[in-house]
Amino acid sequence: MVKLPSPEHVLRLLWCLRVTKTRIYDTNPKILEAFANSGIELIVTVPNEAVAVLTDHAQATEWIATNIGPFLPDTSITGLAVGNEVFTSDDAVLKENVLPAMSALHQALISLGLDSTVHVSTSNSLTVLADSYPPSLGSFRPELEGFIRPFLRFWSNTSGPFWINAYPYFAYKSDPERVPLDYVLFNTGPAGMVEPNTGLRYDNMLYAQVDAVVFAMARYGYGGIEVRVSETGWPSKGDDDEVGATVQNAMLYNRNLVARQMENEGTPLRPQPRLEVYMFALFNENLKPGPTSERNFVMLFLVLSVILCC
Repeated sequence: MVKLPSPEHVLRLLWCLRVTKTRIYDTNPKILEAFANSGIELIVTVPNEAVAVLTDHAQATEWIATNIGPFLPDTSITGLAVGNEVFTSDDAVLKENVLPAMSALHQALISLGLDSTVHVSTSNSLTVLADSYPPSLGSFRPELEGFIRPFLRFWSNTSGPFWINAYPYFAYKSDPERVPLDYVLFNTGPAGMVEPNTGLRYDNMLYAQVDAVVFAMARYGYGGIEVRVSETGWPSKGDDDEVGATVQNAMLYNRNLVARQMENEGTPLRPQPRLEVYMFALFNENLKPGPTSERNFVMLFLVLSVILCC
């Protein structure tokens, strides 16, 4: 097992990269303490296995008081990600528990006067969509309607975002003959795809995927909810059948996406505000199961820039 750098060293890396927001997948107190007065906003995660107990209001209040309250306001915690890719999991109980847990956590934040600064949401796989191309035909899978509608109502009432884990790499990997590589790498220049129903021009797949989610929400009457990308990235290495997983492509995807973020771009459907994107990941996950690509999403060109400037 590879030992990860200390939280203090990670913080120096993020400062060097001029990162202002990041996401962690737990509530590690050492990390939360290290990020105090850092100027970096944090989204913290409630793991799937902890969701069930937090449906109880008293437990949710205690969880907030223990894991969030002691670190505020020195550590800027701005979001709670309750579970990860729950809608597309096979755990029916988890699906049923996520919204009650989110509601209980939100009520706990209200009782502590933190609801205006800490929003509550959950990260979703793009596979919640039945259709995503063209974006105007974006729609949720019919069997998920009973789950998704109440969540959209919750986010509408609490001004929370819809978080989506969007990976154009997987679309390219599944159909490299028909999905142009330049399109998924933000590398088409002024060309791209003109949406046949809206006339909007898309020069990259990530923005098209995000707008497909907006159209899907609008079909349920919730088109005003903000969509944010809670994960995206490109693997630098893969197995023989994992087309496109190369160092060069990973560097192109990450570099081009960061350039768009620096320009404060929104999507063609929503030019304002800037699309908020969290890039995955700062370090490779050498123990993660599955194909080789799953363990190789480190942001290569960013790490190289850190070595050069720090």
